[in-house]
Amino acid sequence: MESSQVLRSRFARPVLFILCLVPISSLVWRIFYGDLGANPIETITRDIGDWTLRLLLITLAISPLRQWFGWTLLLRFRRMLGLYVFFYAFCHFLIWFVADHSFDFSEMLEDIIKRPYITLGFSAFVLLIPLAATSNQAMVRRLGKGWKKLHRLTYLIVLLGVLHFLWLVKADYLEPGIYAVIAGILLLQRVNINKWFESRSSERSSKPA
Repeated sequence: MESSQVLRSRFARPVLFILCLVPISSLVWRIFYGDLGANPIETITRDIGDWTLRLLLITLAISPLRQWFGWTLLLRFRRMLGLYVFFYAFCHFLIWFVADHSFDFSEMLEDIIKRPYITLGFSAFVLLIPLAATSNQAMVRRLGKGWKKLHRLTYLIVLLGVLHFLWLVKADYLEPGIYAVIAGILLLQRVNINKWFESRSSERSSKPA
């Protein structure tokens, strides 16, 4: 079966829905069997945070993949992936809030102010809220052109997410570095850097010698 037929299949959405639940289901399985290492809370928080960033990058990659390879059918999955990004981000925030701060808002705010990587992560989560709230078709119609402008916050969110990860780690920068490179490529594609270089070249060639 061709890839286009797979993406067009009525089973594609349910399969994607289930696949997006695999990471958190795996964590629940590991919790049940006590396979989370010496610091279970840290393992859970870190793992869910990693998947939040991965899903965000996958969501951000849909438009470039459509332009590079003509995979227009991927657009039908972007909203679901975006909502899963928010779901995982909310779980990441909730575990941190409950396990680290025991529902203490004042302690939480103090942590946000004092630790820069927490500031970045919390800012990214807050910016995700209006995107999730306006992801339905009714809000798309109501906001009109403003909907696209609002959802460009995704670019800022991915930058905050990558920086949050980079500032969090203390030794091994390989994984966050890979995410930073991927995010950079996807964001540069948004500004049509190739067209900019082409226009600059044409301007130079048109100048008299």
